[in-house]
Amino acid sequence: MGRGGPFGLLMLTRGAVVGRAVQEVVFVDGVRTPFGKAGSVFAETRADDLVVRLVRELLRRNPSLPPDRIDEVAVAATTQMGDQGMTIGRSAGLLAGLPQSVSGYSVDRMCAGAMTAVTTLASGIMAGAYDVVLAGGVENMSRHPMGEGMDPNPRFLSERLVDLDALNMGKTAENLHDRFPHLTKQRADAFALASQQRTANAYEQVWIQPDLVPMAARSAELGWGYVTADEAPRPSTTMDGLAALKTPFRPHGRVTAGNSSGLNDGATAAILASEAAADELGLAKKMRMVGFAFAGVAPEIMGIGPVPSTERALARAGLTIDDIDLFEVNEAFAVQVLAFLDHFGIADDDPRVNPMGGAIAVGHPLASSGIRLMAYLARDFERTPQARYGITTMCVGLGQGATVIWENLNHAGSNA
Repeated sequence: MGRGGPFGLLMLTRGAVVGRAVQEVVFVDGVRTPFGKAGSVFAETRADDLVVRLVRELLRRNPSLPPDRIDEVAVAATTQMGDQGMTIGRSAGLLAGLPQSVSGYSVDRMCAGAMTAVTTLASGIMAGAYDVVLAGGVENMSRHPMGEGMDPNPRFLSERLVDLDALNMGKTAENLHDRFPHLTKQRADAFALASQQRTANAYEQVWIQPDLVPMAARSAELGWGYVTADEAPRPSTTMDGLAALKTPFRPHGRVTAGNSSGLNDGATAAILASEAAADELGLAKKMRMVGFAFAGVAPEIMGIGPVPSTERALARAGLTIDDIDLFEVNEAFAVQVLAFLDHFGIADDDPRVNPMGGAIAVGHPLASSGIRLMAYLARDFERTPQARYGITTMCVGLGQGATVIWENLNHAGSNA
């Protein structure tokens, strides 16, 4: 899928073989709700209503896009039941007022749900099936706690197909500490502190706010409120405070609430288009997709997943890690990010990594987070025109990694 790779694609059309070039995919726009703490501001807000608000905002922000030019809507959720069920891509599209002709579906790849919605729709654009699409992700962990309704097949354990720790994300992070003892709790706490500090700086510099969509939220006890910022960041965090936190997943462990992402509610959404359609409709082209990859790893150390998925994506694109100028790595756990950085020889405090902070500070509403990474990278690119390539990557439950490589269309060599 690299820019220099083969772009001829044979397709069958009415019985004839027709040569068709693969279409380039561009990221047009991405937005998200503020992320709330589970049990707090969005506890009484339906998940599908979070998505609806974002779809409407994307249309408002992109007035040159006729709604009937959207070919498909894909929305991800990890727990697909209740207000996160009923084929949420289709139901949210209808609720948002999209034409009935716009089809939709739902996606589940746990934490990489929104990222998978993007790559699946992008594949359709590349193949010529779509011109303009809308991807999203949502998780209301207040209404749907992690693991709700889960019924693992007994064979997973009886036949030892997976380690029992694979079903507890905190334990998988502790296993990474075991696997890589040089990734100490002190390093994890230092990375977590940096995430808080970078997030505070990004808010101060007004880098985050342009893509936040304020949300009205109702509480039966407190009435209506207006949510304009992420609820979870703790800018007053200190190393001493982090060091004093309990380790809930094992006695004398290293994973704490301070060096992990929290339990959160929130949604994200993005418009992607073929480059030709974006030009035709006068849509922004914030970055171009270079390629993507997913990879599997041992489920009990799922946090290492971004390493093989990134290696695979780079190889397919004909790039190396040295070609990458910016990184948006989901901070499910600090140790998971450190394992990625350590593998590729990147310093813990490299300013190219998560320059606006990450999930340890703002939160990780599971299936929604992939598009947050992309929206952050688009802003990183905007501020850093000398950067050409960037990566969005994350670990995934049950032992997977997900990586998408993007090209900065603000860069002089991008042929934008």
